[in-house]
Amino acid sequence: MSESFGGPQWRPGEHETARWCRLLEESGVPADPGRLDLRRPPGELSHPAARGATLIHPGAASAARRWPPERFAAVASAELERGRTVLLTGSRGERALAANVARRAGLPPDAVLAGGTDLLGLAGLVAAAGRIVCGDTGVAHLATALGVPSVVLFGPTSPEEWGPPAGRPWHRALWRGRAGDPHGARPDSGLLELEVEDVLSALRDLPERAVVGAAKAVA
Repeated sequence: MSESFGGPQWRPGEHETARWCRLLEESGVPADPGRLDLRRPPGELSHPAARGATLIHPGAASAARRWPPERFAAVASAELERGRTVLLTGSRGERALAANVARRAGLPPDAVLAGGTDLLGLAGLVAAAGRIVCGDTGVAHLATALGVPSVVLFGPTSPEEWGPPAGRPWHRALWRGRAGDPHGARPDSGLLELEVEDVLSALRDLPERAVVGAAKAVA
């Protein structure tokens, strides 16, 4: 580890945003951890139905961070009953997972957008949505950067390290407080302790986009 001798020190438990900005600052590169916002992606929205919709992203890079599809489906069904449009996103490799959730929830095939967008297109969908439901994965960070209300399910890793930063009350990070292996081959036991009603309660507590916009304008 001679390459890092004398360099910035690693601090366990530090939020990733603060960590990387600090590492840059200590290396002589200015960085502001408060500058997290991204502009809405330019161009036409690929799926106009995403405006104001509930976007559910059931996938994650590792099984440890994937909440069961039947639970995502139960959340989707409840959102449909509230009269909300529900769409499912994901990568090309997650299309089968998204289709499974859609089938269980009684959603039509065209509600499955997984594999149908590139990164910019996915960001556009997130920016247009009314709210996001997802695990601890990249879409959660997009929701933070684009100011979209979100419910994020954490299992093996703490939201105090990877979740939406403090001072953004339009996000809800759910966690049972037990750390585990974020790269595990099966859903983390702490993640499985999160029930459907936990997510539905968080969704009921989320502010609407208009309220978020007003709050950000004042800030």
